[in-house]
Amino acid sequence: MTAVADRAAASGAEPSPRPRQPWLVPLLRRLHWLAGVLVGPFILVAALSGAAYALAPAVEQQLYREALTAPATGERLPLAEQVRIAQGVVGEEAALAAVRPAPEEGATTRVLFAADGLQESESRAVLVDPVSGEVRGDMTVYGTSGSLPLRTAIDHVHRGLGLGDVGRLSSELAASWLGIVVLAGVGLWIGRWASARRGRRRELLRPERRATGVRRLLSWHASLGIWLALGALFLSATGITWSQLAGANVTELRSALGWSTPSVSTALDDTPASADDPHAGHGGHGAPAAAGDVDPALFDAVLAAGRERSIDVGLVEIRPPAEEGTAWVVQEIQRSFPTQVDAVAVDGATLAVVDEVRFDDYGLVAKLARWGIDLHLGTMFGLVNQLVLAALAIGIAAIVALGMRMWWRRGPYRRPGAAPEAGALAAAPWWGLLAVVAVGAALGLLLPLVGWTLVAFVLLDGLLVAARTRASAA
Repeated sequence: MTAVADRAAASGAEPSPRPRQPWLVPLLRRLHWLAGVLVGPFILVAALSGAAYALAPAVEQQLYREALTAPATGERLPLAEQVRIAQGVVGEEAALAAVRPAPEEGATTRVLFAADGLQESESRAVLVDPVSGEVRGDMTVYGTSGSLPLRTAIDHVHRGLGLGDVGRLSSELAASWLGIVVLAGVGLWIGRWASARRGRRRELLRPERRATGVRRLLSWHASLGIWLALGALFLSATGITWSQLAGANVTELRSALGWSTPSVSTALDDTPASADDPHAGHGGHGAPAAAGDVDPALFDAVLAAGRERSIDVGLVEIRPPAEEGTAWVVQEIQRSFPTQVDAVAVDGATLAVVDEVRFDDYGLVAKLARWGIDLHLGTMFGLVNQLVLAALAIGIAAIVALGMRMWWRRGPYRRPGAAPEAGALAAAPWWGLLAVVAVGAALGLLLPLVGWTLVAFVLLDGLLVAARTRASAA
């Protein structure tokens, strides 16, 4: 019995009941804590590897400078000749898959091959000086973005801890729960803002310099988190689209609503059309299909046919027919702003354009998806985009580290601190309980790794409260 109850009993008066606490704020606090402790390490790895990935393109330009630059000046060799030079390097070990002509003076042409031993979306690239024909490099590249070995290695860690499909589940867990943690944290911050006196609200927007201990950590954690909340939610939402389970659900939903990204049809006669994926180049998409016997002389003619239509940028990829009876594809791959990803399909026999897709014809959702993906990859605005992404990722890593440090410092004798008190749902009205379960179930349909773990958390929380109530009653 508490001291207040003792005094009340001695005086013969009934102890006053404790004021009823709101149920939503304690629930958000416990949810924020649970996700932060259990999923925080995965978010930390994703954030740090994401920062490294964002900075990797600038590093690659220096690290692979010899392979990426072409010192010779003068008239370019025909693409056919450049392809034959590259084929002479690989021999019969690999099949010709695509060609990316040098986009500007001083850059090399990439001739891409499909070879045994490569992972999904990887190609063997032979880099040729378009003027002298000198082979400047021979390496593995990844996806539509053309990631070189450094960025590819970072990407494998970022999206799957280097463990393949099993590791990708951890990445999906981090991307999915990141949004939940952020929303719960924003809810807690709003609660503190509403209850704070007007003169002290500024302290919620910046760290308290005079604070010490856990309060100082909380000040940094909360103020940094509210400034980075929108960016973190953006990374969570766009990152989910690459995931295995939720990504497939998002694709199906977009298809059902007619929001899919248009694809250029390579069908000649009655052959099926090919599909173009907006995620190409990151997360398991974007490897050019291997062609059979291809006449190198057609690369120049097919590119010229595309230039006569909508292909008007330097960054293009020319893909031979993936199978007999299908067309060649000339695809713009310029992902900076303004976005230029037009594509044309060309009949190799007649050099007639049989299909064309322009970015201007994309629907609003398809355009937003393209822009969101390119912002996430850091290609939309070049170096500025990459620096902002790196800063955002480092900020998220700092928030996670501060939260884990708070948890550790709150415990006695430097042991991990206790969880926020369970049982918030016991104070909830029936509609509140129903709303939480409904939200969890709805999330489970779209984001399986979030929704069903959230429902499990709610049920476990209720069982703990029930067991505690029985124990106290006994």
